Amino acid sequence: MIQNTLVYWLAVEISGLTHIFCERYIDKRSRTFDQMIQADRSGKQNIVEGSLENSTESNLKLTGVARASYGELIEDFRDFLWKKGLPVWNKDDPRVMSIRRKLIDIHETHVSHDAQKWYVSHGTHESHESHVIFFDNPEAFANLMISLCTKQGFLLDRFLKGIKERFIREGGFRERLFQERRQYHAKNH
Repeated sequence: MIQNTLVYWLAVEISGLTHIFCERYIDKRSRTFDQMIQADRSGKQNIVEGSLENSTESNLKLTGVARASYGELIEDFRDFLWKKGLPVWNKDDPRVMSIRRKLIDIHETHVSHDAQKWYVSHGTHESHESHVIFFDNPEAFANLMISLCTKQGFLLDRFLKGIKERFIREGGFRERLFQERRQYHAKNH
């Protein structure tokens, strides 16, 4: 069941955080606001739809669309930082490494489905005061989102690879139905 996977869990977290980010930092009347919300929705919904498909081909296509949606979100967050004259943190930046560690921790302990509450209490900085203002810091918030969307892209790449490998081993939905049909006819005729 997809709802029990890290891919789905992270999609839910990204969704909640994207909405918070857009509400705080993107003009609601702008095309960017709509596009970011739609890219976020597309990512999460295509993960779910793909997992419900019987057809491996459809699952691959929908999961690929989800992957592209998170890539689009990364670009939106990068554009936001660029337009504000704020830096995109390097993947080796200690703050990014902290986000990665916290992501692992939050998943393993099942603390959240309230992402804002978790990040406010655990933040990416050492002092409690900085935890409280995390969402009020557009540079930190946008870089958090880039890190989460990048992680989601990595997870979806692995997920897609697994689907492809299973397809190679087991065949697609039509192939399996055809095999079952042949077996049925062999037994009954």
